Amino acid sequence: MLDTLLRCLAALVVLLTFPLIIGQTEHKVMAHMQGRLGPMYAGGFHGWAQLVADGVKFAQKEEIVPAGADRRVFQLAPAVALLPYLLVLLAIPVGPNGFVGEAIDAGIFFVLAVMGIGVLGSLMAGWASANKFSLLGGLRSAAQLMSYELPMLLAGASVAMAAGTVSLPGILDQFHWWWIPWQAIGAFVFFTAGLAELQRPPFDMPVADSEIIFGAYTEYTGLRFALFLLSEFAGILVLCALTAVLFLGGWHGPLPDSLGWLWTLLKTFALAFVVIWARVTFPRLREDQLMRFAWTVLIPLALLQLALTGIIKVAISQ
Repeated sequence: MLDTLLRCLAALVVLLTFPLIIGQTEHKVMAHMQGRLGPMYAGGFHGWAQLVADGVKFAQKEEIVPAGADRRVFQLAPAVALLPYLLVLLAIPVGPNGFVGEAIDAGIFFVLAVMGIGVLGSLMAGWASANKFSLLGGLRSAAQLMSYELPMLLAGASVAMAAGTVSLPGILDQFHWWWIPWQAIGAFVFFTAGLAELQRPPFDMPVADSEIIFGAYTEYTGLRFALFLLSEFAGILVLCALTAVLFLGGWHGPLPDSLGWLWTLLKTFALAFVVIWARVTFPRLREDQLMRFAWTVLIPLALLQLALTGIIKVAISQ
């Protein structure tokens, strides 16, 4: 019982700290890439206090609920968007020898299913805001999730087929380095579809940051808006950790197994850097381009990866 509580507490601490590290890194990396001076001032050296300043800013803002809103659903939506990532973190193995919150036999199906719940937060926010722009943003988020869920699931199924198990620790136990080129297409599909599910650039058309409105979150202020931002960064952490575990060998590396957790973290944060780099580099896709990319590019590639995995598995077994 005590062991379970400690593992849950550790996952909660990770949920509350690692996304903030990714957020702070995004501030600094974007400032360097775009030559922006603002994020470099707060606190002096390299703007170290910018994240603290952002937290104070959100905390002091007035919490506003629109007069025509469904108050209970409106207030509950940020928690629905954030909590699924806590459950997923519990199932992601960080190192060998049981270094995981909870080993689940059908781990890959569990994490993909739970990640899909997060979109309910956007739908609830859009519907409960009593604002037609928020409602449209929520509906577009749901449509985007349904389009990109399928290629993500197919890419994950390819890895499970290669390993012969749907358990995340089991997949890592079966991992070989030659899997990286073998599953490279699936890795691209999984990571790209995950970016789209998080509505991160260049797939952020439903939110359209820096435009007049902010998708399903238009009516949110203060700490509730901060919770939506935290859920976005928690989603980046979960996506990068899952990609590292499924396609890059997780804790496997040149260091001893006792330091396997370090490899998992390094791979996770390297992928998080790619997410930030993509935000700065690629222009936002239009809605029609966004949907076409899912159905005409990612799904065929995912099916190709699945067929390739099946062919090689049969060839190996004979």
